[in-house]
Amino acid sequence: MKIGLSTYSLLSALKAGEMTVLDAIQWIADNGGEHMEIVPYGFTLVDQPELADAVRDKAKEAGIELSNYSMPANFVQPDEAAFEAEVARVKQHVDLVHRLGMKHMRHDVTAFTLPPEMMTIHWFEENLSWMVRGSRLIADYAAQYGITTTIENHGFSVQASDRVQRVLAAVDRPNFRTTLDVGNFLCVDEQPLVGVRNNLPYASLVHVKDFYIRPYDEPPGAGPWFRSAHGNYLRGAIVGQGDLDMRRILKLIKESGYDGYLTVEFEGMEECRAASKIAMDNLRRLWQEA
Repeated sequence: MKIGLSTYSLLSALKAGEMTVLDAIQWIADNGGEHMEIVPYGFTLVDQPELADAVRDKAKEAGIELSNYSMPANFVQPDEAAFEAEVARVKQHVDLVHRLGMKHMRHDVTAFTLPPEMMTIHWFEENLSWMVRGSRLIADYAAQYGITTTIENHGFSVQASDRVQRVLAAVDRPNFRTTLDVGNFLCVDEQPLVGVRNNLPYASLVHVKDFYIRPYDEPPGAGPWFRSAHGNYLRGAIVGQGDLDMRRILKLIKESGYDGYLTVEFEGMEECRAASKIAMDNLRRLWQEA
């Protein structure tokens, strides 16, 4: 088991120009992280091969493994030409993952921001064939490099554990699995302990994040709160300080025999570097206690 950090956790510093992705690698190494997930927000690599090479070399120099590459994708397109263009775009990122020397990648299958009518089971079933076909094409393309591709419980349409499993079963590729995010089930109001237990057998990587949770009829006031699919209030928290039953969740993961990467993802109000350090330290302590 190795604890690391997603670059998304440092997004505010990256966007403010206070650090570069190369700085992020060194910062993670200096603060107890063992690996880094690349989420290309605040920087890009697919159009900057020299920077991609520098990231690969810097990670090796710092002793940090590059664990996962996470990107948005949307295979539910208005026509075949748009679908083929999206598949071609995602394949460019697969090539980048190979260039970086990585073996694990997460892509979405629908747009992240969706209106309520596109969160329903009916819309999901009507558009499942697009999701499956796109995922198969990407998994088959990635197989030549020995890369595992994954979907995450992420993006409202494919966020509940049973919908993730529906896509996994339909795609039916040995190198297509799930990046299991312990907190994201809350976005569609699924109890995290249930979602984690359901999808652990299919997980090739685990995201660890925490949330503050307030019911739909108790507005919490100002701050970066967002609403779940059924109107409850959520706000990012430092791992171990929010409302998730983190000890039981980690105990489930540990007892399952999972021994891969644990990736901290922080998206709260606190200063991102201080919060990420506390989160990694908390995760290490809670894992040892689980």
